[in-house]
Amino acid sequence: MVKPGSKKGPLIVVSGDGTLTVFVKERATNGAANEGLIALLATHFGVSKSRVTIESGFTSRIKRVSLDL
Repeated sequence: MVKPGSKKGPLIVVSGDGTLTVFVKERATNGAANEGLIALLATHFGVSKSRVTIESGFTSRIKRVSLDL
């Protein structure tokens, strides 16, 4: 789940079932929150931004993301 416009961000919280809640500072306008999500996940997992892809949920807070490790 992505929490755009968060004052906590950038922050990634891993729940017990392995899902991630990602807090990003960028607002959900013009794809800024999606770009912030990709940048934060790339940094967190130590990969380039081009290896992070949003598979589904472009306009939703719940997204499916793939990483090309």
